[in-house]
Formats: sequence, C-alpha cells, structure tokens
Amino acid sequence: MSEVIAGVEIPDSALAREATELVREAASPLLFDHSRRVFLWGALRGRDQGLDYDPELLYVAAMFHDLGLTEKYRRTDQRFEIDGADEARRFLHAHGVTGEPADRVWASIALHTTQEIPLHMSAEIALVNRGVGLDVVGIGYHAVTDEQRAAVVAAHPRPDFKNGILAAFTEGIKDRPETTFGNIKADVLEHFVPGFVRGDFVERIKGSDWGE
Repeated sequence: MSEVIAGVEIPDSALAREATELVREAASPLLFDHSRRVFLWGALRGRDQGLDYDPELLYVAAMFHDLGLTEKYRRTDQRFEIDGADEARRFLHAHGVTGEPADRVWASIALHTTQEIPLHMSAEIALVNRGVGLDVVGIGYHAVTDEQRAAVVAAHPRPDFKNGILAAFTEGIKDRPETTFGNIKADVLEHFVPGFVRGDFVERIKGSDWGE
C-alpha cells in the first residue's frame, strides 16, 4: 500500500522502491529526509499549479539530486549536481527508462541549484527546483499550508537542518573548489573553507590567452 504524506502519494513501483533504498544506503539521514521533502514540496507545488508531471520521474530526480554530496557517489572533476544526474540516468537506463524521460531526470538534477531557468522547462525540472528552493532557502514557504508543512516535517524531520545541510554541502564540494566558479556553492566554500578564493569572471576574461 502506498504511503501518503500531506495528501501526496509516494510512488510505490519497484523502480521507486529501489531508488529509495539506494539513497537510504548511500546518504546520511539528513540528506535522505531532505530528498524526500524535496519530492513532497515539488508535488505539492505541482498540484497547486495544476502541472502535469510524472510522479515516478519526479521522485527519482528528487531522491538522487544530492547523491553527488555522498562519499559513495561524489567525484572531484565535475559539479556535484552532475554526479547525481549521471547516477540517476544510469539507474533509469538499468530499469528500462531511456531517451527523453531519462534525460529529463538528468536535467532536473543538473539544474536544481540554477535560478529561474528550470521554471521555464518541463514540469519535473521546475518542480525539483521548487522543492529544493523551498526546503533549503524557504522560497515558496507560504505557498504550502501550515498543515501541509507540519505533515511533511512530521514524516521527515529537519532537526538543525540549516547547519546540517551547510556541513553536507561543504564536505561534498571542498575537494573540487574549481567547480563552484559562477554558481551558488562558491558562497559555501567562502564561509567554511579557510583560504578559499572565489573565482572572478572579469579576471578570467582579462587574463585569457586572447590579446585583446
């Protein structure tokens, strides 16, 4: 029987159950609960906006979106968002989901920290972005009701979440500081990694090999 939280049914297919267990094993409880909340917030925002989305694809995208922060799946040669996106696409391909649907999940994860652009793309891409924005930064906090918020947090608590997620970001990206150039994760390293120097876009242009 499917689990229902705040009126949202959690996908209960074999694929969704395997995704749940993969993330539960790889991620900390903080990241697992965060990922489940991202799905729930996204689903609630999608229902409120009348969007037509695939719940199973949204679920996989939400669950895998921070896998690149985990010890098992993080790399040091690319942005953490791409780590999770690549793993999600491999997982979907292994379960027979290929082509555009798998690419949509990839984009949902790869763009989840990008502002504005995802909101003009497919529903799943937009809703992962909305779910992340609500859970981490509080964007759209009042777009869900107090009752919905209470139900989601009761199922997936967020004790000391702000400090915990910042620590998870720092641990997941500190060994690849160059991948934060031009994106919001540079803020994290500037706060928490001594000696980090933020990349400067203007200086990169001026210092390029072009003479003028």
